[in-house]
Amino acid sequence: MPEGRTGSQLDRNRNSLLVLAPRRIAGTALSLVLTFAGLTAVTFAIARVMPADPVLAIVGDRAHQDVYDAVYRELGLDQPIFVQYLRYLGQLFEGDLGVSIMTAQPVLHDLLRFFPATLELATVATLLGVLVGVPLGVLAAVRQGRWLDHLIRTVGLFGYSVPVFWLGMLALFVLYAKLGWVAGPGRIDIFFDGMVEPVTGLILVDSALAREWEIFRNALGHLVLPAGILGIHSLAYLARMTRHFMLEQLGQEYILAARVKGVPERTVIWRHAFRNVLVQLITIVGLTYASLLEGSVLTETVFAWPGIGQYITSSLFNNDMNAVLGGTIVVGVCFVGINMGSDLLYRLVDPRAR
Repeated sequence: MPEGRTGSQLDRNRNSLLVLAPRRIAGTALSLVLTFAGLTAVTFAIARVMPADPVLAIVGDRAHQDVYDAVYRELGLDQPIFVQYLRYLGQLFEGDLGVSIMTAQPVLHDLLRFFPATLELATVATLLGVLVGVPLGVLAAVRQGRWLDHLIRTVGLFGYSVPVFWLGMLALFVLYAKLGWVAGPGRIDIFFDGMVEPVTGLILVDSALAREWEIFRNALGHLVLPAGILGIHSLAYLARMTRHFMLEQLGQEYILAARVKGVPERTVIWRHAFRNVLVQLITIVGLTYASLLEGSVLTETVFAWPGIGQYITSSLFNNDMNAVLGGTIVVGVCFVGINMGSDLLYRLVDPRAR
C-alpha cells in the first residue's frame, strides 16, 4: 500500500508539472509581449512630446511651407498619436525601424554596425568585474574588520564614486599620451580598418577567426583602457555587493554548525556560504551588464568608441528620432533578455527555484 500511494503521488506530481509547464510558458510569453508593448509605447510617447521637430531635421530651416507640410503628412504626423503608434508597431514587426536622418541608412543597418562595439566593450568590462570584484568581495567578508577588508572597501569606494569621464581622460593622458603603454582612442587603428571581414561584428572574435593576430593585438590594445575603466566601476560595485551578501551568510547558524563539525574553512566559504549567494549575485551581475550596455555613453565619448551609446547621443543632438527610438528599443530588449537569462540561471544554480 505505501508503495502504491507513493506511485500515485508521483503520477499526480508529474501530471501537475505537465499542466503547469504550458501555463508558465504562456505566462512568460504574455509578460514579454506586455513588456515590449510598454517599452515601445513609453519610448514612442517620449519621442513625440520632445521639442525636437523631425520634419525640420529633414527639410531644414529654410524649406518652403508646402515642402514642410508634405513631409509632415508623409511621416504621418498629421494622424492621432495612437494611430502613429500602431503604424510604428506594424513597421517594427516587419523589421523596419525607419531611416536615419544622420546617416541616410536604415536604422537597423546602423544598429547592427554600432551595437557589436558596445557589446564587446560591456562584455569585457563585466568579465573583469566578475573575475576580480567577486573574489575581492568574498575576501573582504572573510577578513571583516581587518586591514585587507578596509583596503578593499576603500578601493571599491574609489572605483564606484569617481566619475568615469574624469578617470578616462586621466588614464588617456597618463597611460597613452605620456607613457605610451596602451593604444589611443578608437576601436582600431585606421590602417587595419576593413581588413577583417565582419562575421560577428566583434573585432577580437573576427580577427581571431581570420587568424589575423596583429589586428587582434591592435584591437585588444584599444580595448584595454575603456574596458578597464568600465571594469573598475563594475568590480567596485560587485565587490561591495558580494561582501554584503557573504556577511549575511557567514552569520547564519548553518555556517556555525559546519565549523563546529570541523568542515574545512575553504569548503565553508565557497561550497556553503558562496553557493547560497549565487542567485543574488546573478541578479547583480545581470543588472551590471545591462547597465553597461546602455550606460557607457561617457566612456564611448571619451575614447571615441563607435558604440550604440555614442550613436544614440549623436542622433539625439541631430533630432534623428528614428535612430533614438531604434537604439532605445534595442537597449530595452537587451534588458529583458538579460533578465530572462538570469531567471534561467536561477533554476540551474538553485534547485529550489525550479
